[in-house]
Amino acid sequence: MRQHYWGVASAAVIATVALLSGGCAGGAEPAGALPLEQNDLVVGAVPVADAAALYIAKQQGLFAAEGLNVKIETVVSGANAIAGQMAGKYDVVLGNYVSYILADARQHDRFRVLAPAAAFSPHVSAVVVPAGSPIHTVTDLKRKTIAVNALNNIATLMVSSLLNANAMGVQQDHIHFKVVPFPEMTQALLTHQVDAAWMVEPFVTTAEMTGAESVVDTDQGAAQDLPLAGYMVTRSWEQKYPGTAAAFRRAIREGQESATQSVSAVWHGVEAYAKIPAGVAELITLPNYPLTMPAIELQRVSDLMLDYNMLKQHFNAGQMVG
Repeated sequence: MRQHYWGVASAAVIATVALLSGGCAGGAEPAGALPLEQNDLVVGAVPVADAAALYIAKQQGLFAAEGLNVKIETVVSGANAIAGQMAGKYDVVLGNYVSYILADARQHDRFRVLAPAAAFSPHVSAVVVPAGSPIHTVTDLKRKTIAVNALNNIATLMVSSLLNANAMGVQQDHIHFKVVPFPEMTQALLTHQVDAAWMVEPFVTTAEMTGAESVVDTDQGAAQDLPLAGYMVTRSWEQKYPGTAAAFRRAIREGQESATQSVSAVWHGVEAYAKIPAGVAELITLPNYPLTMPAIELQRVSDLMLDYNMLKQHFNAGQMVG
């Protein structure tokens, strides 16, 4: 059984972090400081282990305690949800930082990290191949097709970083990406629609239960422990609903703390809302659930994107949290 779980953050450290101070999102803030401008929220989220705090906050009544009625809607990827968010379909999106940095760079300071969701840890993401595949190492990926849940997002960044660490590259080694939603990746592998797939939990575990194999853990090199995803809002939404934003942050922080302290709370949450079968949740490897999003860490994502030509010029990611 593959399982990784990070320990509880020091309470003393947590207590010293102020909300958005020093370029850091997701810190503590005074309860009830502002009235709620709206009670009903729609949150878009990919059904992955990253969303544990969201599920816990819904399941344990943490949102309700703040006067919020949160509806969780499943999305294919953060990138696909951005258009809906800009159109007002979602108030908050649990989205990967790569997609939002790209969108923010194009739309000029439109998005904010309301709270952190997840960071990579060992075995949370992997390149997976079907049973009997001739692919056994990273170098075997030459001229192969790899499934990703969206182009120009965290998936392509992680694969590009992995290839670079092995003196390879997408273009130079004629590697192709094919968009396949996470829930459909295992079938795509089994039917040989793709040669390999970049997966995150719980999909790594469910694929392995069919006989698929993880070739390599992508939590390594320049991408090791990289920030993965956060609860994202538009700057205009946060400015219009500061009390609601603060209440959501408080509930998510409690959910994040619960995810950090109680693996069973994570299991129950993903079983209920990500529709992971009972028993399977206990097998998955969990990401790190940070309580803050330091600007310097988010900048790591932006700098890697520049390195792999996902950005055309330097982007100051600190403006999304500071």
